[in-house]
Amino acid sequence: MLRSNLRDTDPGKLWQYYIQLTEIEQAFKELKHDLALLPIFHQREDRIEAHIFVAFLAYCLQVTLKHRLRALGPGLTPRAALEKFAALQMIDVHLPTTDGRTLILSRYTEPERDQQLLLQQLHLKLPEKPPPRITADLMMSQAA
Repeated sequence: MLRSNLRDTDPGKLWQYYIQLTEIEQAFKELKHDLALLPIFHQREDRIEAHIFVAFLAYCLQVTLKHRLRALGPGLTPRAALEKFAALQMIDVHLPTTDGRTLILSRYTEPERDQQLLLQQLHLKLPEKPPPRITADLMMSQAA
């Protein structure tokens, strides 16, 4: 039984709102779990609004992913897809040079066959690997 103070609203519509609210609450609960978020206690109103905005964007992305996955096959959930993609990582490899500078190569792990298939089905591409960067050593730049 669902009780409401909205007397002029169609009961079917109220039930639909309630179901939608429970789905949103469940999505936020799953997002907080998936992202390993701890409770955050904001002191300022602008930070509270920003937190809600970011949470809403995360929810929108999850719903979008859910709808895109639905076409690929039943049972493929956003959580399962994110777990599958969690193995993909991008790292910066720092290689010292003989002249005291550092060569930085940004690289990501090569996707496995099932990850590559999921990327193709979702029409997603991994970002281009950026060209190598060379940085001067901090000690050398401070001495100069």
